[in-house]
Amino acid sequence: MTFRSLPRRLLSVGLGLSALASLGADAPEAKPAPPAAPAIAVPAAPLPKVRLFTTGGTIQSKGANRQKLAEYNDGRVTPQELIDDLPELKAVARVDFDDISNIGSPGVNTEVQLKLAKAINAWLAQPDSAGAVVTHGTATLEETAYFLQLVVKSDKPVVVVGAMRPWTGISRDGPLNLYNAVRTAASPDAVAKGVMVLLNDTIHSARFVTKNNTYRVDTFVSRELGPIGYADSDRIAFYRTPLTRHTTNSEFNIDKLEALPAVDIVYGYQEASPAPIEALVAAGVKGIVLDDTAPSFNRASAGAMAKGIIIVQSDRKGSGRVLLSERTAGRGVITADNLNAQKARVLLRLALTKTTDAKEIQRMFSEY
Repeated sequence: MTFRSLPRRLLSVGLGLSALASLGADAPEAKPAPPAAPAIAVPAAPLPKVRLFTTGGTIQSKGANRQKLAEYNDGRVTPQELIDDLPELKAVARVDFDDISNIGSPGVNTEVQLKLAKAINAWLAQPDSAGAVVTHGTATLEETAYFLQLVVKSDKPVVVVGAMRPWTGISRDGPLNLYNAVRTAASPDAVAKGVMVLLNDTIHSARFVTKNNTYRVDTFVSRELGPIGYADSDRIAFYRTPLTRHTTNSEFNIDKLEALPAVDIVYGYQEASPAPIEALVAAGVKGIVLDDTAPSFNRASAGAMAKGIIIVQSDRKGSGRVLLSERTAGRGVITADNLNAQKARVLLRLALTKTTDAKEIQRMFSEY
């Protein structure tokens, strides 16, 4: 290329650019992109509905001051106060309440238990209910929990909760126990576990749990078998499921019951008198649970059975099964398996609403 040919080449480039510009002018204008579709807000899933059934106990008790951790008789805490004290529950479940009673657990009787169980069954029958929590004094908590285990007609979680320190006490345990109980009742993992007892972050089956200490916060234990899970800060963790019959697999129905047969307990010890058995027979009881044995019990028990009274043999040791031997069966005495005396009484009362046949009642003690 020479300098003389350069203008010609520049002219050619210019003409090409002009032609491109002309083509661009004749092309149709580009349409603007359609506006983006608005984002659809997905509503958050509603929180599960858990109902609190209150019966009283230490968890609803007030002391005169924060140091009063025993003999706290200075007022009662209402269900609404329990809920208002835990704003954290609003992130866990929609909680309402049914105030059944507000008494110490030694005062919980058949009337209270039937009222409680019927109310829980009515609540859990509602399609939008998720679970139930029951506050209860610890002294007889295991009895009410086992009663509910036998008569609740739903797989939805039922958690019985208490406290070892009053609501007003320093380092009170009630609020955390209640918070964890609601978490457990709202957990899908708690379905079909039967009725549970929760204190001290530990979840027990109502069938196996018992109060082990008069004062300490770790009082509830399941001897031999241990807890079924834990209410930890990250999640509700379960590790086993009870195999005994309960709730929806139970044959007991309390819908039309207003009372239960009278059953009492007689404690066995050295030189024990037969007088308690004889007195109970005279009083018209329908069943007697023997908490261990004594030589004097044999004749008195035989006399009771001759009058149609059911005798169940339990044991005071605290763990282990009462074995069903040929001799025991031959005498017509029912063995309690590994139920302690107070729970054997609960089961016997319900069994007597169905039958007085000793073999049939023995089947129930083997299955429940």
